[in-house]
Amino acid sequence: MKLEKFSFGIGDRFAHQGEAQLKAIIKAKEVGIDIVPVWNKSNREHQIIQSSPVDTRNEADAAVRRLQWTDPYYVDADHINLKTVDAFIDHSNFFTLDVADYIGSEVSEAEVNDFLSLAAPYEGKLVIPGIPDPFIVTSTELEVIAKNFLGAVREAAAIYDHIVSKKGADNFIAEVSMDEVENPQTPVELFFILLMIKQYGIPAQTIAPKFTGRFNKGVDYVGDVKQFRKEFEQDLLVIDHAVKTFDLPDNLKLSVHSGSDKFTIYPIMGDLINKYDKGIHVKTAGTTWLEEVIGLAIAGEEALQLARTIYARAHERQEELCGPYATVIDIDPATLPTPAEVNQWDGEKFANTLRHIPGHPEYHAGFRQLIHVGYKVAAEMGNDFLSMLRQHSGVVGEQVMTNIYDRHIRRLFGI
Repeated sequence: MKLEKFSFGIGDRFAHQGEAQLKAIIKAKEVGIDIVPVWNKSNREHQIIQSSPVDTRNEADAAVRRLQWTDPYYVDADHINLKTVDAFIDHSNFFTLDVADYIGSEVSEAEVNDFLSLAAPYEGKLVIPGIPDPFIVTSTELEVIAKNFLGAVREAAAIYDHIVSKKGADNFIAEVSMDEVENPQTPVELFFILLMIKQYGIPAQTIAPKFTGRFNKGVDYVGDVKQFRKEFEQDLLVIDHAVKTFDLPDNLKLSVHSGSDKFTIYPIMGDLINKYDKGIHVKTAGTTWLEEVIGLAIAGEEALQLARTIYARAHERQEELCGPYATVIDIDPATLPTPAEVNQWDGEKFANTLRHIPGHPEYHAGFRQLIHVGYKVAAEMGNDFLSMLRQHSGVVGEQVMTNIYDRHIRRLFGI
């Protein structure tokens, strides 16, 4: 199974927007941009929603059938590990091997020495075609890299081998993810991580490193865009060189996720993948849920009141809801509107505050982030929430489709 050049991870908390999401992909295809959809949902999200991986598979299959999509599509077991992977085996054909927690884990002296033997030819001046200046790699640096990342790649191999034992090697896509950490991986570290991936026999087709800057949930990238451009370009060139040097899969590509809107850096990414004729995998997980709330807000008074209630309950439970996402959100509670204020808003005001339109005077990033992590509130509402989604599927679906196509795809591909 070989992943196509451009792929979009389209997470859907409640598995109701598969058709709307696919319509955005179809719209891109109509203007000459071929993207394969990857429906993704993590174990954590399944636990909070009280759903299961078969629900994601059923959503994807139903959307494909109804819209008569004949191109490939995938279902991603997002951010899984050895403890959580088994529930996804039968229903997924894309596995994001999340080993960020294993960075820095203990490795034996023998494991370090085996890696150092493999890495020895690249000590000294490391020349990456396309990068003007060589990197200087010391033996000390190689040892540090080994101790930082060998344990993580070893764990990725263990997860990969387990999946192979259940599904067979040719029946799924493997991604290695190290993005949900505090410190970014440098291009040099990425090069040697890819050597480790080869060493441990993982035919990864995408890799998700951590970049400099903040990729907060549901909002724009925050950071030095010049530094991001430099890192992203160097990573593209490092991957290209590693593929040829280590005989890795020829379609290996960068994966950029963390559920942020990435609006500031989409043009940079698009420019560079076009410059080097490279593919990319992008995850937009979580933003579909926000568009559902926006759709409800503008759908009528009863639906608007439900949206207000979601915010009010999330506001009361900020510490609980924000805790699991502490590393990927930045909310100043003092700036949040009170539930009493929000109860006075009409649908347009609520939608404008939540909808991410850069520069819009009513947009509020903290409000958006709190609702982003507040999907547990909607899950607890059960059928009250889901029936409202079904009742207003037209207006909600239009928000979802427009968001993916106009704000993500068009920005990334410059259309």
